[in-house]
Parts: sequence; C-alpha cells; structure tokens
Amino acid sequence: MRQSSNLMIRHLLQKNSLRYWYLWLAVFYGFWLFFVLNFDLWEVVKDNWAIALSMAMGSYVAGSTPMGGGTVGFPVLVLILDQPATLGRDFSFAVQAIGMTSASIFIFARRQPVANKILLGSILGATIGVPMGILYIAPLISDLFIKILFSTIWASFGLLHLYRMNEISSYSANLGEKRAEFKLGFVLGLVFGVTVVAITGVGIDLFVYATLIFLCRTDLRISIPTSVVIMAYCSVLGILVKLLFTGVESGVYENWLAAAPVVALGAPLGVYAVSVIGRKPTILIVAVLCVLQFIWTCYTEQSVLGLYGTIATVLAVGFFVWIFEKLRSHGAKEDIHCQGTMEFETETL
Repeated sequence: MRQSSNLMIRHLLQKNSLRYWYLWLAVFYGFWLFFVLNFDLWEVVKDNWAIALSMAMGSYVAGSTPMGGGTVGFPVLVLILDQPATLGRDFSFAVQAIGMTSASIFIFARRQPVANKILLGSILGATIGVPMGILYIAPLISDLFIKILFSTIWASFGLLHLYRMNEISSYSANLGEKRAEFKLGFVLGLVFGVTVVAITGVGIDLFVYATLIFLCRTDLRISIPTSVVIMAYCSVLGILVKLLFTGVESGVYENWLAAAPVVALGAPLGVYAVSVIGRKPTILIVAVLCVLQFIWTCYTEQSVLGLYGTIATVLAVGFFVWIFEKLRSHGAKEDIHCQGTMEFETETL
C-alpha cells in the first residue's frame, strides 16, 4: 500500500514537472515558426525533407540509446547524400543541440536518474576539451579521417552490444557515491571532447556510457540518460563555438531548419517509448546498423583506403572493442559501482 502511494506521488510530481518541457517546446516551436513564416523559408524546409525524414529515426535513437541523433544524420548526409564529412559533423552539433537538449529536459522533468558525479565531471572536462578540439585539432583533420573515425567508433559500439547485450542488460542500478567518479568524468570529457567530439560531432555519449556500464556496472536506466545529457551539453557547446569562432559548413542551416522541429519532439518520445517497449530491442537494431554503416564506408572508400588502409580501419575497430573489454574486465575485477541519484520504479530493459 505504501509503495503504491509512493508511485502515485511520484507520477503526480512527474506530471507537474513536465510543464517545463512543454514550455520549452512552446518556446522552440514559436521561434521556429516565426523565422520560417517571417523569412518565407517553407521552400527551404520542403527541399530538405530527406534529412527531416531520416532524423525522425535519428531523434528516436538519440533519446532511447547512448547515441546522438548525429549518429543517423552523419551517415545520411555523408554516405547517402554524398555531402562532406565536415557538414555531417557541424549538422550533428546543430541538430543534437535541439533534439538532445529536448530529451534532457524531458529526462529531468520525469525525474529519471543520472550519474551526477561522472556527469558533472565530464561536463567540466568537455567545457575545456571541445572548444580546444574545434579550434586547434579539427582544422587539421581530413574529410576521410572524419568518416573513418566516426565509422570505426560506432562499429565498435555495434559489435560490443551484439555479443554483450545480455550481460549489459543484467547490470542493476547502484546508488552509492565515490569521489573518483568526478575525476573520471573530467578525464572522459577532456580527452574525448578534444578528440572524438570535436572531430565527428558525436562520441562522448558512447564513452561515458561504456564507462558506466563496464567499469561502474551501472544500470541502463541510469547510463543512457546520463549519456544523453552529456551529449546534449557538448552539442550546444560545439555549435556555439562553431558559430562564434569558425562558422559552420554551408548547408547546415538549411538541413537544420528542416530537421529541428522533428528532433525537438522525436528525441523525448524515444526516451518515453523505451519505457514501454524496452531499450534492448532498439539498441540491438541500432547495433546492426552501426556495423552495416562501417561495411558501407569501407566499400565506398576502398579506392582511397586501399588494402592497407582497409586493414588499418578494421584494426581500429578492434582497438576500440579492446578498450571496452579492458573497462569491462577491470570493472568486474574491482567490482566498482558508480552512482545514480534517484530511486525509480522497475522499467523494461
């Protein structure tokens, strides 16, 4: 009886706090409509319907898995529509700044648990790392390297979940606290902010997530919302740095204008949908797509990569998988547990 009362109270609190998310949607759609109507941009929106359609899936992925919406937007623009990888990166920043921010507001409004210490640490690290990477590292990176880095990281994610999904799903939430988590988060934010995020527009979410599930053995119900929030922060920071200091690639604005109203609602719906149908089926489907995009990238870039380049690319995937396995073995050995911050009722995985 007491548990039922607690669940009812929690439901009422979530319902009331969702008003902040509704307010966010009202403000965003109000501004979007103002610009589209005031500057007669409907034709621009219609001309870019393909990216808007693809981001319907991308925004769902962003809210329901440890992957940013750019994980779908990047390959659509770069591999299917044959746009420069730099455009895919800048678009990832821009579209995730809306979609994953919307999902983050929804997460906090629903009082979903996140790993506070590692999240705050990674935010601080990324605040330093992402601008440094965008300003000093990204300009030195070739278009091909951006494609390969993106492809190998997400292929490793796919392989990781195809053979470890049952184990990952079995981890239970642990709400203890450790001082080392803040430092660990800072290192993750700094290192992967200056490298992977600045170069590809995505990635910090995967590495924070992998650290939580393998090193800290944290429940998916904590790990995934935490990864969503950190990627939202890095995306907002990344697009602001790009706008203020370097500018964005041509075409980002047009694609963003078409996709933004889709992801603002789609990413939060992904957060909600997995509480009904479960995270595991979604993650497994996305894992297969991650492996397929890697195969497609190697095929389309074969003439540039050559035999040795292709072998090196495959070895790079193995390297990232090895890193994840080292985290897993260390986490199992030390029985380290990171923290969430809030209790929650049972949710389907």
